[in-house]
Amino acid sequence: MDEPLFTLAFDGTAAVTDNGVSVSYTELKMRTDGFAARIPERALVFILASNTLDSLVGYVGCLNHRIVPLMLPANIDKELFDRFVSLYHPDFIWQPGSSGYELTAPRPQSPVSSPLYPELALLLTTSGSTGSPKLVRQSYTNIRANTESIVEYLNLDSTERAITTLPMNYTYGLSIINTHLFAGATLLLTDRTLMQRDFWNFFNAQNATSFGGVPYTYEMLDKLMFFRRKLPSLRTMTQAGGKLLPALHRKFAEYAQREGKNFVVMYGQAEATARMAYLPPERALDKVGAMGIVIPGGTFTLVDADGQVITKPGITGELVYEGANVTLGYAEKGGDLAKGDERGGKLLTGDMAQMDDEGFFTIVGRKKRFLKIFGNRVNLDETERLIKGHFPDLDCACGGVDDKMAIYITDEAKLKEVQVFVAAKTHLNFSAFRMVYLPQIPKNASGKTLYAELPG
Repeated sequence: MDEPLFTLAFDGTAAVTDNGVSVSYTELKMRTDGFAARIPERALVFILASNTLDSLVGYVGCLNHRIVPLMLPANIDKELFDRFVSLYHPDFIWQPGSSGYELTAPRPQSPVSSPLYPELALLLTTSGSTGSPKLVRQSYTNIRANTESIVEYLNLDSTERAITTLPMNYTYGLSIINTHLFAGATLLLTDRTLMQRDFWNFFNAQNATSFGGVPYTYEMLDKLMFFRRKLPSLRTMTQAGGKLLPALHRKFAEYAQREGKNFVVMYGQAEATARMAYLPPERALDKVGAMGIVIPGGTFTLVDADGQVITKPGITGELVYEGANVTLGYAEKGGDLAKGDERGGKLLTGDMAQMDDEGFFTIVGRKKRFLKIFGNRVNLDETERLIKGHFPDLDCACGGVDDKMAIYITDEAKLKEVQVFVAAKTHLNFSAFRMVYLPQIPKNASGKTLYAELPG
């Protein structure tokens, strides 16, 4: 890809409003070009991201000038950050400083970063902040294909004004940024949350047209009496990051129909750049619980345990996706950044799904041990290892459902301490974790945990 991913060729149109300060596309291009000019050649840059103009300048500057960013949260745990540095050896770090963002080089004694595959564009973490070094490797083709597809099915144009409700280092939040910049729309940057009055004051003052959220977002909005709010500029609400409870799906779909707005349920993974499916807003009410149809340019198939394609409706199988947005593969250390395309455009999602007689898909479970906690995919096995590494004198097991992880430990006196530790390490709210004391974790003869025997 020789041409910039984002042309930014929308002249004086407002590209970004950062806490009320507007920046045009022309100025954004100048800033991103200036950022890239400080980096002498194609390099690996860690971006400690926040929903701010400086963070955005670093991200767009990297992608438009063939510099590879790894997006990490600005509040990342220091121990975890040091682990990433030791594994991937970045050339530069773009991070908040005493007077705005600063571009720094790692310690002089750090090893030189590994060679970068020519089409490698972007690196994202795979499993929240539980400490996994595994990254998703996205190409320029991946990002462009998925961005164009989302712009098409959401009918995005330059009149849109999208407010940020998700972190910039999260694939869903990043896809909102990509699509709106691609469409010449305006991004309303804020680190305020939907739970704050200031967020909604900013929303209305800036005539925001859309926001996105994970299931937890919509649960909180429901509790905060969102449906009583007057939001005349709102056009579209999108939802991804896990399956919404059917009753809540129905509530927001009914609100959207009543108020003349769009409610769009979507499905995706970082391994597919961002999106794989969407539920057209006009079907939001009669397809409650479904995640929809495949995005433009992609295909779905369901396969059974023997790898045979399922063609009949109502039969559960693993969901397989094919499309140009399927990413290159994973990285677990610096040397992996030189690898090419290991997937060939085909992704086994690990999600179990069913298809109805109209070709709409519904997720019914997961093949592997992951949960989505407030939109962050968390690996249960990695969480267990994290706990056992810090508390070597206790045994533990993790289970539960989306937005409520159950943590079983064998030391009753440490229930609160473990909860505090996991919440701090993952940057997730205490409410995400249900602590359970068990005198003994059930195991089979070979010492493997019997998860089915854990109490509900």
